[in-house]
Amino acid sequence: MKLRIQLPTSGRRGIRLLLALKYLAFPLLPLAGYFVVHGVGLVIFAIVCLALYSALRAWEISLRRQFIRESTFPRFLGAKLLAQYPQLVPRDVELVLHGLRQFFMAHLRSNRQFVAMPSKVVDAAWHEFILHTRAYEDWCDAAFGKLMHHTPAEVLGRDPKRNDGLRRTWYWACKEESIDPRKPSRLPLLFALDKKFAVDGGFNYVPDCGDINRQSGSDAYCGTSFGGGDGGGAAGDGDGFGGSDSSSDSGGGGGGGEGGGCGGGD
Repeated sequence: MKLRIQLPTSGRRGIRLLLALKYLAFPLLPLAGYFVVHGVGLVIFAIVCLALYSALRAWEISLRRQFIRESTFPRFLGAKLLAQYPQLVPRDVELVLHGLRQFFMAHLRSNRQFVAMPSKVVDAAWHEFILHTRAYEDWCDAAFGKLMHHTPAEVLGRDPKRNDGLRRTWYWACKEESIDPRKPSRLPLLFALDKKFAVDGGFNYVPDCGDINRQSGSDAYCGTSFGGGDGGGAAGDGDGFGGSDSSSDSGGGGGGGEGGGCGGGD
């Protein structure tokens, strides 16, 4: 049986067209202009080409965001989740897959830097998707322009680089739901699913560290521990991040709960 992903045709074609136009705007047009335009005219022409390139890039990112939010995931993901987690019902599966979209969006909006997975149940959906290599590669090409490699779900630990990845996920998941990542009034969906569905070995979060202080012996971890950084913004987001990871290829491995802060407790 051949697997197929239902892609928004206009979105996929639009992204491919914009990639071609970007290449035309820079470097082909400036290179051609070098042999035709001279003096001040060449400088103006180059500025126009760069402005066109920036506009096309912003449009491309917008189409990729739309694709992540609206594209149809393969049906087998829902069946696999229901088999792995018997406590789920079909409506719950939709929430898990929405959490997966939040995670993918965090990767795109952080300029495709490394982001860490904070949920065991969403990680299971991601892993099942990856097992169907061709379908996953096609989806990643439309969403990100390259393959997003899998890294296991994890919590805050002693490795600052990996903590950066988890903070990026928190930042952009909050932004997707209009939550202040530094003063959250609630958890974004991606960080709430394990507790909501009583996932065995899942990660338990609360929005505010004060909630933990009021719960002696709680195994929960707090969202306000993520408040020290932004999300490594992509074009048009206007946010910066001081982390040093450069891509989602930065290796795997789950983190332990050492170091406190926000994360998960088994």
